Amino acid sequence: MRMKFLSMVAAFAAFSSSAALAGEKTLTVYTYESFISEWGPGPKVKEAFEKTCGCTVNFVGITDGVALLSRLKLEGPATKADVVLGLDTNLVAEAKETGLFDAHGIDASAVKVPGDYKDDVFVPYDYGHFAVVYDTKTLANPPKSLKELVEGDASQKIVIEDPRTSTPGLGLLLWVKSVYGDKAGEAWAKLKGRVLTVTPGWSEAYGLFTKGEAPMVLSYTTSPAYHMIAENENRYQAAPFSEGHAIQIEVAGLLKNAPEKELAREFLSFMITPAFQDTIPENNWMMPAAATSKPLPEAFGKLVQPEKTFLMAPEDVAKNRKAWIDEWLKAMSL
Repeated sequence: MRMKFLSMVAAFAAFSSSAALAGEKTLTVYTYESFISEWGPGPKVKEAFEKTCGCTVNFVGITDGVALLSRLKLEGPATKADVVLGLDTNLVAEAKETGLFDAHGIDASAVKVPGDYKDDVFVPYDYGHFAVVYDTKTLANPPKSLKELVEGDASQKIVIEDPRTSTPGLGLLLWVKSVYGDKAGEAWAKLKGRVLTVTPGWSEAYGLFTKGEAPMVLSYTTSPAYHMIAENENRYQAAPFSEGHAIQIEVAGLLKNAPEKELAREFLSFMITPAFQDTIPENNWMMPAAATSKPLPEAFGKLVQPEKTFLMAPEDVAKNRKAWIDEWLKAMSL
């Protein structure tokens, strides 16, 4: 995530009539809403790519990453999308099973992410570790492990995201499963008392947190960088967990029936250049997946550095996601 900030737009930069008259092509990119918010990378990405492509970029905002995949399944081969940007490695196997995606066919050797993830269909554009972010003014002793979060003081609430619609929500689900295994349902039943609410996506959850509705939120180790850089504020911090942290690697892919397939490939190639990657650290508040034109801001050196990383195989997620969500629903009584 990437720091998906608090206002969003349902759709961004629609194809203008003047562009149509000029005969420009339109690249339609489905993504999550916060990517195209005024604080997100979308506006800068659009401007930079349009300078080189002789086209118009039409971003279509959908709540969050899991909802993106659901939207594609509903639309099927008739989807108007050329590119989908905002799935993650936890969803790629299931996305491939739809038959809607095509091999990207680009040189992605510039990508450098933990675990050296590579794929012939999906191209990574950023990554980040999930974390419990807390308010130091209201929580003096944050949990130091997933076990402490699960078994801690129920009066100290956390806002989490729904794994049925949100990639952070799915990330927490897999994090708990990685640590607790067959006892994950019991862990969720214990954690339930600490959960203030479950939101559809990251933006709603983080908004409640910064409004003071809860002292904790499920977010990213990179989230505090926003407050340090944009607000000169150290109030919000990520809690390092002794068991380790689950990672999210966000990806983009090309649709098999893309109306502008070659333009889509051009965009995927652009995505791993500094022109795109420069927008990631201070707009999406995640780690870039390829080289930037300058070093990361100093604040990024002050962030939690997980000693252990959990990254589940995409095939295992695809095989078990429904059963694990059902286990979560039963434990949470939703």
